[in-house]
Amino acid sequence: MKAGPAPRTLRGGLARAALAASALWIAVATVAFNALLGSQLRTQADDVLHARAEAVLGTVEVRPDGLRVHDPADDAALDTGVWILAGDRAVEEPGAGGELDAAARALAARATAPRTEDHGAHRLHAVPVPDPCGHRAGTVVAALSTSPYRTIADTALAGSAALALLLLAGIHLLTRRMVRRALRPVADMAAQAAAWSGSDLTRRFGAAPRPRELAALAGHLDALLDRLAALVRHEQRLSNELSHELRTPLARIAAETEWLRGGPRAPADLARTHEAIARDAATMREICRTLLADARPGTTPPPAATAVRPAVEALAADLRRTRPHPAVTVTCAPAAADRAVAAPAPLVRRILCPLLDNARRHARDRITITVETDGDRGVRVAVADDGDGPPTGIAGIEEAVFAPGFRAEPDDGHDGAGLGLALSRRLARQAGGDVVCVCGAGGGRFEVILPGCGPPPGAAGPPMAWGAKTAARVRSGPRW
Repeated sequence: MKAGPAPRTLRGGLARAALAASALWIAVATVAFNALLGSQLRTQADDVLHARAEAVLGTVEVRPDGLRVHDPADDAALDTGVWILAGDRAVEEPGAGGELDAAARALAARATAPRTEDHGAHRLHAVPVPDPCGHRAGTVVAALSTSPYRTIADTALAGSAALALLLLAGIHLLTRRMVRRALRPVADMAAQAAAWSGSDLTRRFGAAPRPRELAALAGHLDALLDRLAALVRHEQRLSNELSHELRTPLARIAAETEWLRGGPRAPADLARTHEAIARDAATMREICRTLLADARPGTTPPPAATAVRPAVEALAADLRRTRPHPAVTVTCAPAAADRAVAAPAPLVRRILCPLLDNARRHARDRITITVETDGDRGVRVAVADDGDGPPTGIAGIEEAVFAPGFRAEPDDGHDGAGLGLALSRRLARQAGGDVVCVCGAGGGRFEVILPGCGPPPGAAGPPMAWGAKTAARVRSGPRW
């Protein structure tokens, strides 16, 4: 047997459930009421029959020559539907004749004790008349029409059924109205959340006084809006970072292409230009792979080891090739010459490139890159320039420069979006390190601290990620 169609709305489902439960209880109550009424009517009819038979029995006297009936004052009331029989002879009878008379005589013949039977629309009750010796001298049979009682029972059944239907209709309408009123705040909250998700993701329902269920729903919707806002911020950050990082190599490719279109070029110049375009295209591919891999939820950089000194020198060479001024100097401490960091080479380059670009923009004549050890296994790469450095008049400038979109001097003519330093720190923290700003060094100075891999020189045992000293230097905080 197939189930009925599911309700299209929660309101309809709740109304149907309430209607079904109410119908069950009302049906039980209606059946119980009519059964009880029928029992009471049957008992009342029997009482009337018994009282009539006993009253007639009190007027019957047993004599040696037969039964004698003493007529009472209200003889008409007692003679209605009453038979007094002595064997087959009727001492008194109502003169009804027909089937009812035959049924009364048959009952009298069988009634050795008080007995009640139904016959059609009548109920008969027979009581034996004892003689002085205790033998049955005759029988009194009383009859009562059950039509009035059946009419009452039928009327009560029809009335109770009509009342049950009216109750069900009222319950259904009232339930739908109450459910609609109860669910209206839910629909309003859902519509409000949908509107906020499309226009203003900063809005929340908060902790305003609400019923417990609505407060729980508001909390769940706020959490959902938080996750949606985080997802939108993540997408916006990824698009901003990609555009920020791709802008420089794309501009170089556009410049080289424009130069090629300017007229015939020498073979050596063509080869150099093609090499530059290929190099910038590879840089763009690396940027996309690195940032997209970092943006995937739940991903961590794959296990890798990158020699720091060659990576830093390659970046410095690229910077000298594209911008001869300012001068770039790389200094590597002897203890850090062979150090490697536990991060892929593309990720190391993406961490250092924004710092180098920031130093190139603010330096007057010189950029210094210093590679040093940090603790037993860590590596610190410092990028310093001889510019003015971060403004000292801003409180907490050491952290403010890493805020996405921060510009210490918005009118300095630079068309950047203020995302490079934030990206560098976020990628460093993703690799287990950090980027810090050092003020008061006579210019701008940013230090990258990355976990090293492999044991320190002269140490035995398995490789370790980095030492306790490096771990103490890395600041905990949210990812940008």
